[in-house]
Amino acid sequence: MTRTVYYTATSLDGFIADERHSLDWLLSRHSDEHGPMGYAEFEKRVGALAMGATTYEWVQEHDPGAWAYTVPAWVFTHRRLAAYRDADIRFTAADVADVHAQMVAAAGDRDVWIVGGGDLAGQFADRGLLDEVVVSIAPVTLGGGAPLLPRRLELARTEEAVNGQFVCVRYDVVRT
Repeated sequence: MTRTVYYTATSLDGFIADERHSLDWLLSRHSDEHGPMGYAEFEKRVGALAMGATTYEWVQEHDPGAWAYTVPAWVFTHRRLAAYRDADIRFTAADVADVHAQMVAAAGDRDVWIVGGGDLAGQFADRGLLDEVVVSIAPVTLGGGAPLLPRRLELARTEEAVNGQFVCVRYDVVRT
């Protein structure tokens, strides 16, 4: 069954990027992508992904070569953004509910990954479309920046692990 999953990392005080949109605090930390709740196993379950414009621009700035993903991607934006050559990227300004079924169909029997940011994950949650939140918590505080999930959301913990310097927690979204 396809699930819509927000898989991300956060600072201890709940920010996914600092006030300058930097991820230096994250990229300088050690984790094992093949370890508990690591990226390598998670990525195998992903059949489609969604990201916001700020995340997409960060990827373009920090990895301007080839697009790193092989699955269809939806970029939610109201801006005109440059595409990667030979990548299945679909730019949309539509409501997440309007394209979610397309994403699920594209994912097949795998999951839809909400790459970032927190507000985009919140939009999926607002529409009752977010099933799971998987977060790796780094041992650093930022004091401000892009919030992990700028919404109230009820969650039920289903798994936890330590991976390198991160405490990783998996939650199911509780539907009320």
